[in-house]
Amino acid sequence: MSPIGALKQTFSSARSSRNFRLFLMGQFVSAIGTWMTFTATGWLVWQLTRSGSALGINAALQFGPMLVIGAFGGVLADRFDKRRILIVTQSLFAVVSVGLALLVASHSIELWMVYTLSVVYGCITAIDNPSRQSFYVEMVGEESLTNAVSLNSAAFTGARVIGPAIAGLVIAGVGMAWCFGLDAVSFLFVLGALIAMHPAEFHAQPRSTREKGHLVAGLKYVWRTDELRRPLIVLAIMFTFVFEWQVLMPLLAEVSFNAGPREFGLLSAAAGVGSLVGAVTTAHANRHPGMRRLGIFSLLVGGSMVLVALAPTLGIAMLTMVPLGYAAMVFMINGNTMLQLNAMPQARGRVMALYGIVFLGSTPIGAPIAGWLGQMLGPRVEFALMGALAAAIGAVVLVMRKRRSTVEILEPEAEEEPAPGAAAIPAR
Repeated sequence: MSPIGALKQTFSSARSSRNFRLFLMGQFVSAIGTWMTFTATGWLVWQLTRSGSALGINAALQFGPMLVIGAFGGVLADRFDKRRILIVTQSLFAVVSVGLALLVASHSIELWMVYTLSVVYGCITAIDNPSRQSFYVEMVGEESLTNAVSLNSAAFTGARVIGPAIAGLVIAGVGMAWCFGLDAVSFLFVLGALIAMHPAEFHAQPRSTREKGHLVAGLKYVWRTDELRRPLIVLAIMFTFVFEWQVLMPLLAEVSFNAGPREFGLLSAAAGVGSLVGAVTTAHANRHPGMRRLGIFSLLVGGSMVLVALAPTLGIAMLTMVPLGYAAMVFMINGNTMLQLNAMPQARGRVMALYGIVFLGSTPIGAPIAGWLGQMLGPRVEFALMGALAAAIGAVVLVMRKRRSTVEILEPEAEEEPAPGAAAIPAR
């Protein structure tokens, strides 16, 4: 395939859908601001407390609401216009960033204020995430879904390369308040993209009815559907006990390498480089996701984390963050698209709400544990422990998949039955 042909294949969903193209560009700019805020918030909490536990608590408060109201966000996504929901939530995110900018600029910021705004941010995320995750299929259709999710992940992780690096320079140069202010401005781009879309070009998806009981019906449907239950269990364990390594980044920078905010930003950006490569290569391949890939990339995440733990210098640590970012991104894209493609359209919002719960809602459990262990044992030891767990999970997934495949070959084909739980999900 020629380079031009390869490029066209990689960006196929963006080329074919004007709405997704607008969304992708707006998300990219907004994501740069989001990563600036994530980086600045972590450094702010560290400077206020010098506590790894405080970093974990802040992350828990930021994503805790996902556990409480995340499933309700999925019900809203299945019932109402997702684009309108996103316009409201993205506007509210901007308001939170303005609040942080004003508090930091006026030198009146205190830890409880950061915690409070983190809870508010988490409540908005719980409503925003299911609508955003299930909005891709409406923009591009099911055939291009893997490519679209990969491109959006590429945009977000490309921003992850840029955002933390800019944040480190901005914090060192003109102060933390500018990071939050620039993030607020960046939301105007995604809002402009959402408003400029053509609703007539959407791929219409069935919506659920408005009777009571949809939340419970959605949960039962996921549990009874093997293709949804198995990946969700793996994702829940990985996201809770392994992917909280990002909480340890300030400790790794300052405690292990005696580095400042600039190096902290570059260390985070190095993981972003690997994530960007992972997202782009996945978009190009556009492979159908499966449990085998989930197991393989769990192993790769584990091995990469052990390499980070063993890195003797900051430069080598940055290099080892690249394969970690790559493996983590491919793992996430695989899990995300598995759930979306295996879910019925009228239940997709609730399924993606559960994905959001295990992805973001696991943070209130995993982040405080990671922060506490990182402070007690040191970030290197904690990285190694997380890596060992990821590798073990990957090995178990691959062994169980092999046994399952053997049983399916030996057993005679059963008569095809309706999808489990299909009757429990009423469509309009």
